[in-house]
Amino acid sequence: MTREPRVEKLGAAHSPLTKLVADAIRERILSGELAPGDRLVESYWSDELGVSRMPVREALRSLAAEGVVTIEPRRGATVTAYTPEQVQELVEVRATLEALNAKLAAKRHDRELLQRLEQRLAANAQVSEKTALAKLQQDNSDFHETLAQAASNSVLQDLVRMLRERTAVIFAPHSAKRAKENWSEHVAILRAVIDGDAELAGLLAARHVHSASQALPAHLRTTATDDMAPGKQPARRRTGI
Repeated sequence: MTREPRVEKLGAAHSPLTKLVADAIRERILSGELAPGDRLVESYWSDELGVSRMPVREALRSLAAEGVVTIEPRRGATVTAYTPEQVQELVEVRATLEALNAKLAAKRHDRELLQRLEQRLAANAQVSEKTALAKLQQDNSDFHETLAQAASNSVLQDLVRMLRERTAVIFAPHSAKRAKENWSEHVAILRAVIDGDAELAGLLAARHVHSASQALPAHLRTTATDDMAPGKQPARRRTGI
């Protein structure tokens, strides 16, 4: 029996095939099914998704531009693996820019966008570790995107979006563990923004990023914030893919 191509179930028929393939691979990565350092072999994904190698190759290039995948000569594509030092650097920069983003949102005080944020948070009040990971990730992305719109700075919005894409491979697989904490921290940031308290909003936004980083597994954090012995290498799970 010929297997039905799975890719046909991954999105609307009018969507570009490359995007469908990229979305399928990204979902596996952000769910934690694929670990940092795992190889992404074109022939495997071509067979798995029932497509030719060309859309797989283009999808991997697209994911590499997001920072989710790394492509190296003679080694091919792998799930991006950050060192603890790189994680720390990304967290520091993202925390700084998220703080600025929240400050500007509090200063601009766009009531219509703030109402959209309130509605989104109210809809997410019942989140828990049992909430579907994909929904948690989408809700988190929507909150930050709406907050970025409220800040009304297109340059900052692009920079923060780029950093979120790059840190997604770090944070997303562990987001279910902090579902309630993330929601509570979002609420606190929003309250500060609504009150027009730019300094508090910025402080809470930066703290939100740092708190999330502290919840990461030990091997993803630097020795400055963890008891990991100097020079110890992170253990990686291999899937053989």
